[in-house]
Amino acid sequence: MTENLSPGQLWPRPPELPAPVFSDQRWLDAVFLHWRIPEALAATFMPAGVQPDVFDGSSWVGLIGFRMVEAGLGHGPGIPYLGSFNEVNVRLYSREPDGTRGVVFLSLDANRLPVVITTRAAGIPYVWSRITQWPAFPGREGERQHGNHPAAAGNKGELPVGYSVHRFGGGAARSHFGVVPKLQTAASDPLSIFLTARFGMHGRFRGRTVYVPNSHHQWPLFGAEVYRLSDGLIAAAGISVSEPPESVLYSPGVRTRFGRPRFLGTDGLNLGTGR
Repeated sequence: MTENLSPGQLWPRPPELPAPVFSDQRWLDAVFLHWRIPEALAATFMPAGVQPDVFDGSSWVGLIGFRMVEAGLGHGPGIPYLGSFNEVNVRLYSREPDGTRGVVFLSLDANRLPVVITTRAAGIPYVWSRITQWPAFPGREGERQHGNHPAAAGNKGELPVGYSVHRFGGGAARSHFGVVPKLQTAASDPLSIFLTARFGMHGRFRGRTVYVPNSHHQWPLFGAEVYRLSDGLIAAAGISVSEPPESVLYSPGVRTRFGRPRFLGTDGLNLGTGR
């Protein structure tokens, strides 16, 4: 029985990252919306060698928004300007035959064009978009003004947190979504942990399936209520969902690190040679 276990008991132990560490970054003000989808549908988006990860008989598609802050290379400091931006992604959940769990990104919207160009060259499906977070915080974009953040100010969950996405180009997809966090209600149920305790991504690189590991401590995770939801990103990715989402979560954020990628069935890879 899992209902009597604490979040710490349910949360899987973060993996040790294979050296070297490629990036160190923070994810702040994360909003998670999730819907059930058929496992057979999710399977059509999986890279070779992985299958959909299932909870309660279903696969899940997520719409997640957050602020990337001070992303840097290795253990170095955050890259000025390019290391801080808003991101919104649409993702599925994957599993290797040995049980390694991850996510499969269908799209990742970001408002930094150089980041989009660089990551697309590595096979990650970033899209250049105009993304705003609301409510807006004082100061430069991407900086955290602690005294003005609802959680830092002792907010009980009255203020919404959300993101608006407008992809560039006529008729391009848009999304507006936000939640009212319940900062007195910790999310410790097995589904919430299944959806957020993910330590890597599965993707495609040069025709092969690659796994990029990351590691972070347990999210400070809270329940939330939908405040606004008008989304076209999930449909643009090729999946149809009905409202409302079954899982609605919020986290103030977490620090994470990314380690050496590997091709499935190998110990690692060299992105320069493909070996």
